[in-house]
Amino acid sequence: MKAFVFHGPGQSAWEDVPDPGIQDPDDVIVRVDAVTICGTDLHILKGDVPEVPPGTVLGHEAVGEVVEVGSGVRTVRPGDRVLVSCISACGRCRFCREGVYGQCLGGGGWILGHTIDGTQAEYVRVPFADLSVHLLPAAVDSQDAVLLADIYPTAYEVGVLNGRVGPGDTVVVVGAGPIGLAAITTAQLFSPGRIIAVDLAPTRLEAAKRMGADTVVNAAEGPEELVSELTDGLGADVVIEAVGVPASFEMCTRMVRPGGHVANVGVHGTSATLHLESLWSKNLTIRTGLVDTHSTPALLRMMAAGRLPTSSLVTHDFELHRMEEAYDVFSRAADSGALKVVLSSGPAKDRP
Repeated sequence: MKAFVFHGPGQSAWEDVPDPGIQDPDDVIVRVDAVTICGTDLHILKGDVPEVPPGTVLGHEAVGEVVEVGSGVRTVRPGDRVLVSCISACGRCRFCREGVYGQCLGGGGWILGHTIDGTQAEYVRVPFADLSVHLLPAAVDSQDAVLLADIYPTAYEVGVLNGRVGPGDTVVVVGAGPIGLAAITTAQLFSPGRIIAVDLAPTRLEAAKRMGADTVVNAAEGPEELVSELTDGLGADVVIEAVGVPASFEMCTRMVRPGGHVANVGVHGTSATLHLESLWSKNLTIRTGLVDTHSTPALLRMMAAGRLPTSSLVTHDFELHRMEEAYDVFSRAADSGALKVVLSSGPAKDRP
C-alpha cells in the first residue's frame, strides 16, 4: 500500500510500505476513506516529538471501513464504517477504568502515528478496537466525522472542560487555528458571556468570527490591553492556549484573572517560563493535558443531530495520493489560508 512515512526531521515521503495485518486479537484493519493532518504532525516533522522513530507512518485521525477484525473484537465487523480515534484504550488499566484513556498503561494512549504506524495511509491497523473505533451513523459525512477523531474532543476536553468554562464567563482563545476554532465552537455549549479570539493571521480571525467569537484581536495589536479593558481590569475567567509556543503561554498567564483558569492545549516543543514571582498569589489553576476522547460519543450524537458545526473548518480537499501537496498547503497556513485539510480515497469534494 501507499503511506506517508516520517524519515527524520524535515524528511518524509508518500511511498510504498507493507500492508498492515492483524497482530493481536483486539486489532482491526481499516481501509482509510478520509484522513486529515494535525498540527502535531507538523511538530513531528520539525523534530519536536523525538520519540517518533524514523520509518513511522504518520497520522492519528481517520474515517474508514473495517475490512478485517481480530478474534477478540466484539463491537465492529467487516463492512462497518467507523471513526478511528486519535487515542487507543486498552480498557483494563487504572487510567482506562477512570476514563483517562490518554494515559493508558496497557499499550494504548496516543500511539497511532507516534509509536506505531498511523492513519495517513490506504490501510491502518487499529489496536484495542472495541474502545478505539466508533460506529458512524449513515447520516454523518466522512469528511465531517474525521474532525471528531482529534480536534473537537481535544478542544472540548483539554480546553473547554479543563478550563471550566461557565455561563457568563469571559473566555479568551489564543490561537485561531483548527483547535482554537473548535474550542470557540464548543465553549458556546456553556453560554459564556464573551469569547475573544487572538491570532496573528487575519484569515483565521475572520474564521473565528464565523465560528462564534464575539471579539477578535491581532496578537501584535495589544490583546492584553483589550482583555483588560473589556473586563474592567479584572482579566479573563478562562484563557485557552492553542498555539504551543512560549510567548503565547506566557501571554495567557498575564490575561487571566485572579482565581481564573488557564487551559493549555498547544503542543510545546521548547520550554516556557512560569513566572511564579507574579503568579504565586493569584489563586490560578493551570491545566495541561492530552486528550482522552471520552467525549467522542457525545460529540458524535451532537453532530448527528446537526448541533456541532464542523464543515466550515475544512478549507481544502485532496485525494489521498496528494498527501505531500496537502502537507505543503497545511504547513503554509498563513499564506494558503488552510484551516483543516481533508484527504479522501475517492475524488475530492468541491467546497466553497
